[in-house]
Amino acid sequence: MQHRRAWALTAATLVLLGTIGLTIASRSDDDPEPVSAPSASSSPARVIVPGKPGESATVTDSDKVQAPNGTPYNAADVTYAQMMIAHHAQALVMADLAPDRAAAAGVKNIAGRITAAQGPEISVLRTWLSERGQPESDPAHDHATMPGMQSTAAVTELTAARGADFDRRFVAMMTEHHRGALTMVRDLFKSGSDERLAKMAKETAIEQDIEIRRMADLGVS
Repeated sequence: MQHRRAWALTAATLVLLGTIGLTIASRSDDDPEPVSAPSASSSPARVIVPGKPGESATVTDSDKVQAPNGTPYNAADVTYAQMMIAHHAQALVMADLAPDRAAAAGVKNIAGRITAAQGPEISVLRTWLSERGQPESDPAHDHATMPGMQSTAAVTELTAARGADFDRRFVAMMTEHHRGALTMVRDLFKSGSDERLAKMAKETAIEQDIEIRRMADLGVS
């Protein structure tokens, strides 16, 4: 049974890798234009670009912005980085509850993996934004409406839970949270243009898909 589960997990991961890899491959040197859905939401936005020391800031279209190293990025990339920071931050809050509340060792192990992976990812996303002179967050973003985000009431109930009740709530909430992250990654692939961010998002998607399957295998729902 364990061998069959391992084979299924490997096969599913390879499918996900292939799907995401094809998306990123479409942005190769042979096709340098970013993959973009033909909708108003992917239209260029006006953004402020900080000037060099002693120089004034300028305003330009988001699809004309470049990082200090010359690589292009757009408003979709910035939005993804800003919102994924908040998304990961909530996952860390939930994961930090597990050591003192979970009954199942598997739940504690997955929580530890989430903490180990998503904490550093937040730091990378913050650096990505800082290097481009972009703020860590945008007041216009409603974090509560992001895919997979859990309500304040649900997190409060998780905090109060213990033992098997905590395990059940944690797996259900974190599974939904991870699926939301996969949705955010797919949205980035549709409209983003930064290759570095796309590769990081691919790694996030693979990691969270694996964790969704591991939580399902715990049998605590």
